[in-house]
Amino acid sequence: MMPTSQACLDRVSQLRAMTSVSRHMAFVSNARNEKGHAMRQMQTPPDEISKQIIEQLQEDGRRSYTDIAKVVGLSEAAVRQRVQKLLDSGTMQIVAVTDPLQLGFYRQAMIGIRVSGDSRGVASALAEMPNVDYVVLTAGSFDILVEVVCESDDDLVELLNAEIRQLEGVVKTETFVYLKLVKQLYNWGTR
Repeated sequence: MMPTSQACLDRVSQLRAMTSVSRHMAFVSNARNEKGHAMRQMQTPPDEISKQIIEQLQEDGRRSYTDIAKVVGLSEAAVRQRVQKLLDSGTMQIVAVTDPLQLGFYRQAMIGIRVSGDSRGVASALAEMPNVDYVVLTAGSFDILVEVVCESDDDLVELLNAEIRQLEGVVKTETFVYLKLVKQLYNWGTR
């Protein structure tokens, strides 16, 4: 069914009211391509009630649907359905955030990578590596930033020399070893 002209105009007005960053983030989804890799696709941004649900779960990912329902003014069943829709669309994830040190991963680092040619292929290869937990394409001094978690300095050296620097297109790496994690929060809200 084709949207009406008025519906299209209303949607354009909504988009113009959003900042470019929030507009981009509101439409990101975690669809999967034929290889099972994450793909971003456009979707309708969450409404105010869904944003309130997200904020409640950002504060406490184990908060009950009943408690959330009281805050947002919906039934427990309606909250459960909205949470499932947010999960299915890839708008949010509910995960356990661990302390790598407590799990035996004593070395964390951010690695800046310069690439010749198309950086997307290198980024995809990096995303497949088990020790790599974060990959982002960037503009500036580096083409790609990756965060790695390793059991030891020896494992980090092995990862750098035997895996990352061996990828076709990698020209240079610069490693920033984490000395102390000062702040790491996931409750930035929905704006």
